[in-house]
Amino acid sequence: MSDLADRAARLLGSEVAETRHFAGGSLSSIVFMRLSDGREMLVKSGPSPETEARMLGAIRDAGVSAPKVYAADDSVLAIERLPDDGGLSAAWGDLGSELRRLHETTGEFYGWEDDYAFARLPIRNAFSDDWPAFFAEHRLLAAARGTGAAVERRVAALAARLGDILPQRPKPSLVHGDLWSGNVLTFSGRVSGLIDPACYFGDGEVDVAMLGLFARPSGEFYEAYGPLPGHRERRPVYALWPALVHLALFGSGYRSMVEGYLAEAGF
Repeated sequence: MSDLADRAARLLGSEVAETRHFAGGSLSSIVFMRLSDGREMLVKSGPSPETEARMLGAIRDAGVSAPKVYAADDSVLAIERLPDDGGLSAAWGDLGSELRRLHETTGEFYGWEDDYAFARLPIRNAFSDDWPAFFAEHRLLAAARGTGAAVERRVAALAARLGDILPQRPKPSLVHGDLWSGNVLTFSGRVSGLIDPACYFGDGEVDVAMLGLFARPSGEFYEAYGPLPGHRERRPVYALWPALVHLALFGSGYRSMVEGYLAEAGF
């Protein structure tokens, strides 16, 4: 813990006055740090802190709330500590507006300039102009490898049919990429920041689908976000990827979630 803080303090040209463990971060270590010059921040490890810093910058450049980045190198990321009262239930409408704003930032192709990872699970982001092929190869099939023959076979069957299920050329929106409810900070009924991104350009519906993984977005969210024609049919396909990630990283407790989404998608 102290090594993490010490490295960040050196990047910022100061010394550590106080450090303590900070709750959160299932795939990385996080500490609260106060420097001798009075600055306070969170310092975290990760698979690629500099890539995460660029992602946070992209979210902020889109006009969406996210932590400021104070320093980053290949080992640590020092970011602003944002207020959080855990009140997402009162902030669904604001989240819908923020997410719509994020998705209005677009790219030319699907993908991202950097590859990324969730712990030991690589996330390939090679640019493509074929959305179903990108999502099949770099998301579903990649995450399914090693989860067991039965799941791999069903995912492969779904991937082979994605061209019939997903739009060929949806708007390449800037997506958060790991938008479960725990990565949304709120305060006093507003979104104070989106954290822990895994950004790329893709169909914005992937973020909407993932929000439903461990929470139930309210009607206010959907009203603020805007129309989503056909989302009900695509939702289990888009939610399957984070479910596969959880199965690959955290074990068999998530197998029923994966199988449920596969069945809902007709596979």
